[in-house]
Amino acid sequence: MDLITVVLNFVDSLLGSAVWFPFALLGTGLFLTLYLGFPQIRYFRHALQHARGKYDKPGAEGDATHFQALTTAISGTVGTGNIGGVAFAIFLGGPAALFWMWATAFVGMTSKFVEVTLSHKYREKDDNGHIVGGPMYVMEKGLNMKWLAVLFAIATVVSSFGSGNLPQSRGIADGVEATFGVPGIVTGGVLAVMLGLVLLGGVQRIIKTAQSLVPTMSVIYVIGALAVILWNLPQIGPSFAAVFSDAFTGSAAAGGFLGASFAYAFNRGVNRGLFSNEAGQGSAPIAHAAAKADEPVSEGMVSILEPFIDTIIICTLTALVILSSGVWTTKFENGFGHFDMEILEGHYSDQREEDREALFIHLQPADTWPVTMFIDPPEDSVLSFSGEIEVVVGEIVTSDITILHNRSVAEDVTVTEDGEPFTGVILVENGTVETDVDIRGRSLVHSVELTTHAFKQGAFGDWGQYIVSIGLVLFAFSTAVAWSYYGDRSITYLLGVRAVVPYRVLYVLGFFVAAIVDTGLIWLISAVTVALMTLPNLLSMIWLREEMKATVAEYWEKFEAENNVDGSSRR
Repeated sequence: MDLITVVLNFVDSLLGSAVWFPFALLGTGLFLTLYLGFPQIRYFRHALQHARGKYDKPGAEGDATHFQALTTAISGTVGTGNIGGVAFAIFLGGPAALFWMWATAFVGMTSKFVEVTLSHKYREKDDNGHIVGGPMYVMEKGLNMKWLAVLFAIATVVSSFGSGNLPQSRGIADGVEATFGVPGIVTGGVLAVMLGLVLLGGVQRIIKTAQSLVPTMSVIYVIGALAVILWNLPQIGPSFAAVFSDAFTGSAAAGGFLGASFAYAFNRGVNRGLFSNEAGQGSAPIAHAAAKADEPVSEGMVSILEPFIDTIIICTLTALVILSSGVWTTKFENGFGHFDMEILEGHYSDQREEDREALFIHLQPADTWPVTMFIDPPEDSVLSFSGEIEVVVGEIVTSDITILHNRSVAEDVTVTEDGEPFTGVILVENGTVETDVDIRGRSLVHSVELTTHAFKQGAFGDWGQYIVSIGLVLFAFSTAVAWSYYGDRSITYLLGVRAVVPYRVLYVLGFFVAAIVDTGLIWLISAVTVALMTLPNLLSMIWLREEMKATVAEYWEKFEAENNVDGSSRR
């Protein structure tokens, strides 16, 4: 098992976690944006009209309306990442990370437009008469690369567990237990039954469930977010100012936040933005391929709205809640995970400028220095501690050390063992605690915990945390529903409709199991398979760019002739 983990981590370091991977996604979106003449701007109004059903044609072939296809795809993208992922990006990169999330969403709107249009163009029917489509059909029929299509479909099936099933179940179980004290086995059992009822209803019930969940969860979350934003209204202006002023310089130190370089803020913002809206990954086109539309471009235009809704609206609301409330720079009482903690030689304070600068350099990952190949990274003068730390009745008495936790200087640290104050010696090797003890104190927090603290800083007070919990449940459950559809259509491509029921059974079982056991290996496998979905999809979009451009031109000629309008509708 250790060998498998090492191999998967190595493969992931070459693919999804590699420095070049976000640039490949961002670069593809930027190239297509320029090549197609900024369709996300020129066609945005037209996309809204299609989503509202203005140009729907009775009798058009498909399983879903434009709106249903849009909500199904949004269900797959709007998940725990919109609550915890945005918080994690700000925790790492500061306000500047939000700017780069916006940038990636902007070019991602074009990526969605292209991948959805092509997938709709090459769709077909399965043995049960349902419309099926997605990048695998584009690769087989458009690129004539059956082997690549099979690779993509296998990667999608695995990713349906690793992206849409297991982490969503775990996120719900952890959130519900932390807020309401309900054991994970109970939460997992109830939600697995609910998921099973949805999946047993087949494609139509999956689509209708997504159609119902997306508006509901969005309204609840937006109300909760606005309650915080309006409560902290005087801080909204400074928050926006920080986003723009820090975009090309990096985020400066503030409170317990020790700062982030431009390269790091850029990397975190791009990474979070891309994986939030999944533009270029190839998942959403599977849902859009089922839309009732005769023209592939019309459905492609509807998909332009997805990154806008997911990132420009929902992620921005989350970010403004966190930034305006000030919690991103505030230290809270929490338990210290050993992997998030480092013991340093010497005493450092985040109240001293020279210490902040030294810790800032120490905390920047090696792969974000230098910004260019011509600039050497600053020398890291901070040393990790090795040796023994003496503790008496839970209090650390060894002086001249500093504890970093969650990239911040920890305060009011206490040590316990089996719930009782610890007395004895803690062994530390290269900054890592080797002794099995529990360490708590005040430090920065991140992910869902950070968002939860932010939602308490508004009109609802402590009740705001329940909005996060409810949003987490609805967002994560809807993501699980949408990804079941992606896996469903992919398994149909690989093995035919006979494999759908066994797949759905395994999917429901996985959702239950993830709520009570560690499924980290599957998540690691998924990290690799997501990259194996994305890279072939990017290849097909670039390869078929001329066909895409011609298809768009044909659409407008036909649209203008049928609706007796001139070319002004394209602008």
